Amino acid sequence: MKTFNYVVTNVLGIHARPAAMLAQACTNFKSAVVIEGNGEEAKGNDVLSILSLHAAKGTTLKLTITGEDEEEAMSKIQEVLKEVEPKDKPASILKVAFYGTKDYDRIFFSELSKDKGEGTYNVDITYFNSRLTSETAHLSVGFDAVCIFVNDEAPRPVVEELHKNGVKLILLRCAGFNNVDLDAAKECGITVLRVPAYSPYAVAEHAMTLIQAANRRINKAVNKVRDNNFSLNGLLGLDLHNKVAGIMGTGRIGQIMARICKGYGMTVLGWDAYPNKKLEEEGLLTYVTKEELLKRSDLISLHAPLIMGEGGTYHMINDEAINMMKDGVMLVNTSRGPLIDTDALIKGLRANKFHAVGLDVYEGEDGNVYTDHSDDMMQNSIVARLTTFPNLILTSHQAFFTREALQAIAAVTMENARNFNEGLEYGASEVK
Repeated sequence: MKTFNYVVTNVLGIHARPAAMLAQACTNFKSAVVIEGNGEEAKGNDVLSILSLHAAKGTTLKLTITGEDEEEAMSKIQEVLKEVEPKDKPASILKVAFYGTKDYDRIFFSELSKDKGEGTYNVDITYFNSRLTSETAHLSVGFDAVCIFVNDEAPRPVVEELHKNGVKLILLRCAGFNNVDLDAAKECGITVLRVPAYSPYAVAEHAMTLIQAANRRINKAVNKVRDNNFSLNGLLGLDLHNKVAGIMGTGRIGQIMARICKGYGMTVLGWDAYPNKKLEEEGLLTYVTKEELLKRSDLISLHAPLIMGEGGTYHMINDEAINMMKDGVMLVNTSRGPLIDTDALIKGLRANKFHAVGLDVYEGEDGNVYTDHSDDMMQNSIVARLTTFPNLILTSHQAFFTREALQAIAAVTMENARNFNEGLEYGASEVK
């Protein structure tokens, strides 16, 4: 166990920015961090819990770190606390139009944007429930920046209208940027910043949850029990142990999925346009060609970015790819819907090619994502077709949706806004 005291020096106390940075730092370690102050106690990895301490200037905080990496964690936390001390660098207020707002967005972003002054984010957010589209781009008049998500639309006409309205910055509160016309943004002098990584564990864990639910027919089993039916007919699954997992895309999320599969006792194959040889050296996976992975894998998990054009990843799973796969293969996609040709997938499902399929994303999902249509007639034929298959489980782009991920998305997005506003380096957040 490691302990140390910290006296708050910032005139605003432990406000939103230091709280967010502290929480982000603590999330990256296995050790548990507890912060005590004003007779209260907070979890170090929870930004809202830290803010609840109301630690003003002069408050003495006691930090206790317990766990296997406590030395490294203490060093990083002390580094963060030093970084957020006052630096006498005032900044103007950045006005942001926040599109596609949900209640859970407000929980974190409102807390992080409420403080103004030295060392804060200095961001003023106006929330809009509407997605960014050509019909709603006019709402950006008078704003310096727009903040958008995966289901917002920023093709050339929208980007040009944003430019005409005075927008200089597009803040993506996600990692993907295929919904933004980057050439148009560059021509208009609009900077595009993203969240390169928030919680890769959330996405990889959801991928395994999906495929195991589909493999073991969990949704069907739950419904049978609710009907007082305890028969096991139609519920036969497969062991993952000793099977072959194929990871298509071995970035941070793909690597974590590979480790999860390894933990199940699976042999892991990898494919990536840019192989990471260190993963082979440590014995995590073996890189093979795309064709070999498709032919050998019992489980195929997609973690590649969506890249359009020749040599890209659009429809990387098509008729030809599915025909290469084993009969009874399992397929899961938590990356981008258009990686899979939906018509080819449905054809394969009808031909009993797949034992199990788990989808968190699918082609044409934009109109459905994060919207309640429970009182409407089903308009999306893709959803209607996919949900007829008992061996397929479909969720609504929720793989990222954990407390840790939402907290990270808000913190990194706000850091991006601050860096733009103060002329600081963007690092991996910049989309070029």
